[in-house]
Amino acid sequence: MTKLAIMGAMEEEIEPLLAHFDNVKVTEFAKNKYYELTYNGLDIVVAYSKIGKVFASLTATTMIEKFGCDTLLFSGVAGGINPTLKIGDLIIAKKLCQHDLDITAFGHPHGFVPEGAVYVETSKELRQIAFDVAHENGIEVLEGTIATGDQFVHSSERKEFIESTFKADALEMEGASVAVICDALNVPFFILRAISDTADMDAGFDFDEFLKSSAKNSAEYLIKIVNKLNN
Repeated sequence: MTKLAIMGAMEEEIEPLLAHFDNVKVTEFAKNKYYELTYNGLDIVVAYSKIGKVFASLTATTMIEKFGCDTLLFSGVAGGINPTLKIGDLIIAKKLCQHDLDITAFGHPHGFVPEGAVYVETSKELRQIAFDVAHENGIEVLEGTIATGDQFVHSSERKEFIESTFKADALEMEGASVAVICDALNVPFFILRAISDTADMDAGFDFDEFLKSSAKNSAEYLIKIVNKLNN
């Protein structure tokens, strides 16, 4: 590995990561900021993309093509669909899909486009490192399917559709697009999410509060994974 990309969607998702680093160089490019640094001898670029699949695709591509990153780790939050997931729980994506991609009118399954695939798998090697770190630190983590779409899903009907159609465990708005980019460019990647909201929550809960605490859970685990990468 020559250069590691660490990505989140929102500022709140990378703030707890940046807190671990010193001597950060900020480069502005394509209406975004990229934080370049060296940590334990590892060259790293950190960025948050902004929310959604388009911005996530732009940021992932930029980190790989402009900054020369050859491995990508994503840290952030997600909504839980799997009933065993509670707020703060960690999930590693084994595979990801786009739940809002729909050309079923042409006879294709949900999430599929010709010459594409419904699911994109993450790096088996990076997942194994993550599980080793979890085991060594007594961290509980679930491996599962994460569904991505350009919408914050709060309807129970929609969540049930996504769960039944894709067998998804969690929902977010960036992961699958990052997966498509990394897969196309042959860059090993890893998507980690901490649960910030669940299917059975009422509309009155404080998302911002859970966003920050769950983002910190994800970031602290990711830093341990980064430390393991360089051993």
